[in-house]
Amino acid sequence: MFDSIKNRFQLRFKNREFAARILAGALEDSFKKIKVEKKKDELLILGIPRGGVVVADIVYSKLKSSSSFSCEFDIIIPRKLGAPGNQEIAIGAIMMEEEDETSYLNEDLIKELDVSKEQIEKEKAIQIKEIKRRKTLYRNSKSDYDIDNKIVILVDDGAATGATLIAAARWTRMKYPKKLVIAIPISTKDTIEILKKECDIVVTGTTASSVTVFKSVAQFYQGFKQVDDEKVIEICKRNKLV
Repeated sequence: MFDSIKNRFQLRFKNREFAARILAGALEDSFKKIKVEKKKDELLILGIPRGGVVVADIVYSKLKSSSSFSCEFDIIIPRKLGAPGNQEIAIGAIMMEEEDETSYLNEDLIKELDVSKEQIEKEKAIQIKEIKRRKTLYRNSKSDYDIDNKIVILVDDGAATGATLIAAARWTRMKYPKKLVIAIPISTKDTIEILKKECDIVVTGTTASSVTVFKSVAQFYQGFKQVDDEKVIEICKRNKLV
């Protein structure tokens, strides 16, 4: 009963913009832990479409205006691999840039759901097509990523399983960042522990420590309206990606 009462009064962000401002403050505090140096280290903020781009845009603006860091904004486009018959269940994720594919598969879940290799490859093909579509819309004026020796901050609006962040982090690691940070307003303790293995530090606005059932990221927001292509394009245009 006590857990039920706690869940009713769990922390909820007003919206993504509010969560982003909290996250930006948490990031600045975390830089001491990983020895980020002002006026020396270059930061690269990478937002994950769609909701993560809204959060990343504000994080970028806050860090750029309130610190002495050299700070750039870009986006990265991983995609969740949905289970056959239920796209809400993530059996993994994929990141594709040119012909450079990085994927993460939850082998335990795949075995539990009895997902075949053929089904996985079919789902990969669908998501690669969507990645290419989004890249054309969101990032058509840029080609290569400038990641080498930079402090890279992967930003999303939250993480349930963390699948897309894992795929994005593994791909980013191969581009030789100086440090890799995963920044999310909300996640569970278990998912955070998984994500810690993929980066130098995970920074959150809060942790869903008192929630017995984590249904979705949306439950931690008062307003969590769907972000459409037009909103992401608007942000990308402002940051000269299209």
